[in-house]
Amino acid sequence: MRIDLHTHSTASDGTDSPTELMRGAAAAGLDVIALTDHDTVAGHAEAAAALPAGLTLVPGCELSCRYRGIGLHLLAYLFDPGEPALARERELLRDDRVPRARAIVGRLAELGAPVEWERVVELAGPGGTIGRPHIATAMVEAGVVPDVASAFTPEWIADGGRAHVDKHELDAVTAVRLVRAAGGVTVFAHPMAVKRGRVLPESAVAELAGAGLDGIEADHMDHDAAARRRVRELAADLGLLITGSSDYHGSRKTCVLGEHTTDPAVYAEIAARASGAAPITG
Repeated sequence: MRIDLHTHSTASDGTDSPTELMRGAAAAGLDVIALTDHDTVAGHAEAAAALPAGLTLVPGCELSCRYRGIGLHLLAYLFDPGEPALARERELLRDDRVPRARAIVGRLAELGAPVEWERVVELAGPGGTIGRPHIATAMVEAGVVPDVASAFTPEWIADGGRAHVDKHELDAVTAVRLVRAAGGVTVFAHPMAVKRGRVLPESAVAELAGAGLDGIEADHMDHDAAARRRVRELAADLGLLITGSSDYHGSRKTCVLGEHTTDPAVYAEIAARASGAAPITG
């Protein structure tokens, strides 16, 4: 089995619609794909309706969190999307994205970067969850930076960068507990992606594990070989599941579907632990 547990569609900041993503997953030879758009489950229904025969969809999302001033992402799988407390937090996270993105565009203007708000909205698409990748794409189009990765630097919109604006983020320990209460499973996404900014100390990962964190993503495009080894050692120390995935965003990133995958036994354990929702097979 080939299993990719971290992908994005146009429901957040990917460039493939949920339908296109499911077709692409089948074409890439995947058996299981998780749809984990940022802070939203809006793409799940379309993805489920478009499932090719034999492909299994794991409904999920990637939650924007913070731990003592450090931003991080938690992958949440197979939770009940209607559970009120978690649904309310997802709504708060989404609602803050528009004013935050507007403020970033304003700061870019002050820095002489000609990024138009209307173009950012167009890039997000109807009903899409606006995020920094849309702003980064607009920056590329405007000739401010040569590529999306160059926008995520201290000079521009990286955490703490000249045009960065803080957003509402869910306390990470609270997030783990909310997902568990909604019958879901949590995995810490790209925990050692140093190019993205500050990373959590290992003592914080231990605290999250104590709160009920289920797993940690080791194999990811932003982890070098040393980081992957250390994540595996940390997972062994803390009794966490180890996942791997592409973090696919369509044409917005260079990674491809199935670039990194999760062991079938780990996927089976994630599905067994969940009680809020079940995988869907086409």
